[in-house]
Amino acid sequence: MIRKIEMIGRTYHHANRYLEIIKVLTKYGFEDVVSQSRLESVFDFGRKVVFRKAGTKIAALSRWERMRLVLEELGPTFIKFGQIMSTRPDLIPVELIPELKKLQDSVPPFSETKVVSLIEQELGKSVSEMFENFSLKPIAAASIAQVHKAILIEGDEVAVKVQRPGIDRIIETDLEIMFHLAVMMEKHVEGMKSFNIVKIVEEFERAIRKELNFSVEASNIERFGNNFQKDQNIYVPKFYRNYSTKKVLTMEFIEGIKISDIKSIEDNSLDRKIIAKRGGDLVLKQIFEFGFFHADPHPGNVFVLPENVICFLDFGMMGTLTRTTRELITSMVAGAVNNDIDRIIRNLLRLCETTGEVKSQKLELQITELIDRYFNQSLEQMDMAALINDLIRFFPENNLKMPSDLYLLGRSLLLQQGNGEILDPDYNVAKHIEPYIKKMVRERLHIRKIAKDFFISSEELMQLTKELPFEIREIIEKVKTGKIKMDIEHKGLDPMLAKHEQISNRITFAVILASVTIGSSLIVHSKIPPLWNNIPVIGLVGFLAATIMGFWLLISIFRHGKI
Repeated sequence: MIRKIEMIGRTYHHANRYLEIIKVLTKYGFEDVVSQSRLESVFDFGRKVVFRKAGTKIAALSRWERMRLVLEELGPTFIKFGQIMSTRPDLIPVELIPELKKLQDSVPPFSETKVVSLIEQELGKSVSEMFENFSLKPIAAASIAQVHKAILIEGDEVAVKVQRPGIDRIIETDLEIMFHLAVMMEKHVEGMKSFNIVKIVEEFERAIRKELNFSVEASNIERFGNNFQKDQNIYVPKFYRNYSTKKVLTMEFIEGIKISDIKSIEDNSLDRKIIAKRGGDLVLKQIFEFGFFHADPHPGNVFVLPENVICFLDFGMMGTLTRTTRELITSMVAGAVNNDIDRIIRNLLRLCETTGEVKSQKLELQITELIDRYFNQSLEQMDMAALINDLIRFFPENNLKMPSDLYLLGRSLLLQQGNGEILDPDYNVAKHIEPYIKKMVRERLHIRKIAKDFFISSEELMQLTKELPFEIREIIEKVKTGKIKMDIEHKGLDPMLAKHEQISNRITFAVILASVTIGSSLIVHSKIPPLWNNIPVIGLVGFLAATIMGFWLLISIFRHGKI
């Protein structure tokens, strides 16, 4: 909470950007949100000039389309916000997702001088010392960074990813304003609290900070490469640590064929079915064996090399599943296959956070419907895309919030299903999941695993038995001495507290106004220099300030309908 207050305080240092955001919201028909959340009260002066209502054409668009246009016009931070949130259907309305997926992250490249300056500043050497050849024209440019092709002094062909200068400051400013807007909307706009906007901004902040630090992506590449160093079906690009920092990332340049380029695949005598199967097996191996997977394997990020070898690119968005999470998933799948609803619910509640009341009867009914719809058939026949989309709706409807990496898991599987269908119309990722699930079930039932779990549980039980009498005695002692405290939260006081704060502010303002008036009168009466037409200048200034303040107070009272 303290952090949020600090954010709100610093927001007022970015008045121009703040006004721009409110102006764009009003332009696209969200003046109701601006008004209800009392955002315009921050900038009363000039409000009539700055804020204009949406035009007829804009008003004809759906609310979701207008939200997407707002994000596009507000620039890089907000575009990234939309793109990242499009992968989080648990946090935003499902109807908004198709619009957010249309957001384009393409901007003009920054100047050659800035590229060279940033690289030399980050790496501590001149470009000519490090590169035999460096193409100043980027091969790709986006809001966060752009990529240049180059040849190192050692002769290796590389891709150099360079962060856009000043983008970290822009994003920091926009994050502060986002937090302020979120707090204001949750507090004042009816129905907004249920969307948990502050939580959404917090999720975005975590994601964007990872993307701004190229060292995170560098570590991802190395970890990914270590996992697959003995697998001949995949090629992981080489990473050059000596030519990389938080703002510069240098990795091997890959010339391959996008998996969506069917003509080139066939022209190079590559096998589409083998590529589809290998791609699926590699994604599932990442998920179920390593618990560390590529969360954005769309066609632009997956290349095919000679001999049907798969190469993944862009390691900025990765998912991680702990062993416990994988075991819970396996247990739920086994429960679904065996129609064990209680087992599924137990594991589900261990896995998820709750965002409200969980109704067990509704939960049991919906799980039963999902099992009847998808698990009374072989995995080969299962429609994995439909199952994942139904699960996306299932969790928010039951006030359950899955860990973010589980949604990345669903996204990865959906993208892999799409990739497989491009290459092989008969491809079904569910068919390839079956052996991994069976393997994990066998591992869970292995005698060594059972013995290990039993030993750990026994050890914890012994420790608990040993400590329990002391814990109970400590609680009793605290009750006797009155040291146990209870926190009581009374809901519904916020409007009353806000009104009291408003009254206090007006009284304070009136006292200051009276003080300025009295002080100015004393100065005029005492003839304190400097004088203008025999009247003290300081007194005149005081009277002028008091007049302006008085009118401002009256206008504020009239605006709120109270006198």
